[in-house]
Amino acid sequence: MTPSSSFPGFLREPGGPRILFIGGKGGVGKTTTASALALELARSGRRCLLVSTDPAHSLGDVFGIRLGPRPKRLREGLLAMELDPDEEVGRYLDQVRENMQGLVRPAMYHEIERQLELSRQAPGAVEAATMDRISRLMAQATGPTSRGREWDVLVFDTAPTGHTLRLLALPEIMAAWTEGLLRRRDRSDAWGRALERLSGGRAGERAGEGDELSYIDEVGSELPSDDDRSHRIREVLLERRRSFTRARRLLLDPAMTAFIWVLIPEKLPILESEKAVHTLAEHRVPVVGMVVNRVLPAGELGAFLEARRAQEEAYLARIGESFAQIPRVHVPLLARDVEGVETLERIGRILMGDETTAPPPT
Repeated sequence: MTPSSSFPGFLREPGGPRILFIGGKGGVGKTTTASALALELARSGRRCLLVSTDPAHSLGDVFGIRLGPRPKRLREGLLAMELDPDEEVGRYLDQVRENMQGLVRPAMYHEIERQLELSRQAPGAVEAATMDRISRLMAQATGPTSRGREWDVLVFDTAPTGHTLRLLALPEIMAAWTEGLLRRRDRSDAWGRALERLSGGRAGERAGEGDELSYIDEVGSELPSDDDRSHRIREVLLERRRSFTRARRLLLDPAMTAFIWVLIPEKLPILESEKAVHTLAEHRVPVVGMVVNRVLPAGELGAFLEARRAQEEAYLARIGESFAQIPRVHVPLLARDVEGVETLERIGRILMGDETTAPPPT
């Protein structure tokens, strides 16, 4: 079973996708693949930002350098960073705190703090905060002109499969949730205005009871008027919806975003990959390339490795059948651990089709 020769084609085009997501089961070589591709893109003259979204970071370990949530220069044209989940949640909640404190009286600040601390540990908090940061990075990478962009290509080294799928589904979920809040807010405002006219009082505030945001209406006269508060609340929600809608649009735009899947020729990674690619297709996120990692090299390997190779051949055949429509490249199992720029550069050349997968001369 031979890999498709068209795999690296779109990566060579200067006008190709600006955002690359590298995904797969944990331990199959996503970080190695993302790092090697980023190095190759930078070598070709494209400014590249490599971002790890996996809480169990290993990106810095591959390069032998300490990385953090701020971009660090690795070499000419290549920056790298590791998103810190706790810091992203804290930054995200700080934005919420700032918005809320402009809409309620000081006496309610303590309650806001209590609710935010509960939110910090809530299911999905890390994904929401991480997706918010990813959305902003994607927006920066897809500016209208190259002069307004800090980099040409954004490469995401993603978390294992389950985390990645939730992350990619989040823009649609958050956009729908925000749309629901806006509809409820509009209905609340409409009923409030109607009751205001009927009663001549401040029934509009009472009409908000039951709304997720109704406590914002229970404010003192020192705060902006009801109309101004409603306008500001609506603007916060609209901006949140716009942000996630932009992210979702970019994810589904093949001219902007490409998803590359990494797996190894073993049973469990193949099963998980089959499910994941199907799920991504249901979300209309196409997998445009596949890296089959740790393929045994050709040559005499002895009875034990020959038996292993026979099993691998069966798995490679299954990969070829299950993913026949997806371009693939085979990366050989190397004699030593992948570490250092020299090894990554060699893998980058293999990924780009500039080096055969035969073992180097001794």
